Amino acid sequence: MYDFEFVKPATVADAVAALKAGEAQPLAGGQTLIPTLKQRLANPGRLVSLTGIPELVGVRAEGGVLTIGAATTHAQVAREATAYPALAALAAHIGDPAVRNRGTIGGSLANNDPAACYPAAVLGSGATVVTNAREIAADDFFRGLFETALEEGEIITAVRFPIPQVANYQKFEQPASRFALTGVFVARYPDGVRVAVTGASESGVFRWTEAERALSSNFAPDAVEGLSVSPEGMMGDIHGTPEYRAHLVKVLTRRAVAACNA
Repeated sequence: MYDFEFVKPATVADAVAALKAGEAQPLAGGQTLIPTLKQRLANPGRLVSLTGIPELVGVRAEGGVLTIGAATTHAQVAREATAYPALAALAAHIGDPAVRNRGTIGGSLANNDPAACYPAAVLGSGATVVTNAREIAADDFFRGLFETALEEGEIITAVRFPIPQVANYQKFEQPASRFALTGVFVARYPDGVRVAVTGASESGVFRWTEAERALSSNFAPDAVEGLSVSPEGMMGDIHGTPEYRAHLVKVLTRRAVAACNA
């Protein structure tokens, strides 16, 4: 690591002020940033910890909406997001116990790893990402690999999930990292179905709109039987070809819908 200043503010306002200093970077759970620092791939002059800000932590369900503070850990989401069982189950299978007890939902979304699980839940739920400056709809938040709509110095403060009638997340796990080789989040609302896919595309998380239309008319696994996912633009590596990931999208969508109907 390089030398840096460490700041742990107690309020969002103090955190925003601290981030205005040159070469400052926010630190949430540190599950990506700390290894990056250790490898000397980043050299911030100041790290601003967000874990000591009480207003950024907690899970609350009210009026059909589940609100989660950005600094809430995966483990806490798994324990306390009981109003949204599919989201709690997703959080319970992120990484290992060490990751779940340090990693945060806000950090995961700000990092926007193309194989992370939370982006699929946020996009699949049509959630709203709340920052210190504004509210960003999920459809506008994700911009590509490790890219989001966040501006310099802007931090996530909470995420608001409209609670669906039913939802399920299916992840084909990469056994070493426990990231999603491909993951599909399906959520059914009174006005339709949303299907979000992570771990598959070179451009990051995306909605499978063709499946959404089919499932909104007939919420059954067979509704996607005649559909196909193009391998064009899918990731290919030692773990799976683009064709394999495209195939998994359809398989996991069927499984998620079947689980919703079980």
